[in-house]
Amino acid sequence: MTQHATLGVAVVGTGRMGADHVRRITDVISGARVSAVVDIDAGRAKGLADGIDGCTAYTDPGAALAADDVDAVLIASPGPAHEAALLTAFEHDLPVLCEKPLTPDAASTLRVLEAELRLGHRRVQVGFMRRYDAEYLKLKSLLDSGELGRPLMLHNRHRNADVLPYFTERMLINDSVVHEMDAARWLLGQEISAVTVLKPRPSGNAPAGLSDPQFVVMETDGGVLVDVEIYANCRFGYQVQAEAVCENGTARIGEAHGMLVNSAGRWGGSIARDFVERFVEAYDREVQCWVDATLRGEVTGPSCWDGYAAAAVCEAGVRAQAEGLRAEVDLIERPALYR
Repeated sequence: MTQHATLGVAVVGTGRMGADHVRRITDVISGARVSAVVDIDAGRAKGLADGIDGCTAYTDPGAALAADDVDAVLIASPGPAHEAALLTAFEHDLPVLCEKPLTPDAASTLRVLEAELRLGHRRVQVGFMRRYDAEYLKLKSLLDSGELGRPLMLHNRHRNADVLPYFTERMLINDSVVHEMDAARWLLGQEISAVTVLKPRPSGNAPAGLSDPQFVVMETDGGVLVDVEIYANCRFGYQVQAEAVCENGTARIGEAHGMLVNSAGRWGGSIARDFVERFVEAYDREVQCWVDATLRGEVTGPSCWDGYAAAAVCEAGVRAQAEGLRAEVDLIERPALYR
């Protein structure tokens, strides 16, 4: 593969996230262009490609990744399709930014990790975009500085206005709380060792069959307790908040964004409608960092190990959710490549 001065990116999957990444690479960030789009819906892929100079539409990821003008891959297809696309990218030794989940379960994620180990070098950055959010970066820097002493507890709130009809109880863990699982591991520099899920009475806003909200408690191997209130149908908007409780102080993020208005005897501001609006700058920063690192010949950010660890914690969370018991997390020993 000959890498070009401007990174030619194949975007695999052109649904909501894929199309947004096509827009981001084309209109927002620098150093890259979309040279290929891939989707099983040929019409949708062609519709996107036709609006971009030098972009080709494909229905087969293998054909796209073998193209001479593709230097890197951004995978935004549904999770079950990720493993095949990742393994194909490895065949061409292409750098990859893969939206979460790396794959939908720990077993398949471990297969991807082992395939990357056989390459002998990292090729994958996993799309845990909270690591690129300005507020999370400030909290990470503060905790790493030791200014507040050791962290003891990490409180999180994750609220969605509503979810689509197909949203299941397992998805509360696998699609939503997975972000806090990764963020907690990253913020604390510790692995999660056990998960407990508690359920209050369901909200009247919850669809039939969905126990919502839920309260997730995680234990780390460093002795920190992490809790997450996940409320998928709060109705009023999208909120992500976190508070670190340390020996000598606390730090809280996500309380307010944008302008605060006082008017007509009331005060207040706006609440984001969804994750795309709340984390738009984080997505921009994430993709720009990936492009910059790739052009330098480096791979940075969340790794296959982070994708695997998140999948393993999710599996423990789903067990705890279903059985009402504390579930321990089963992890292999961390390979040297990811230390």
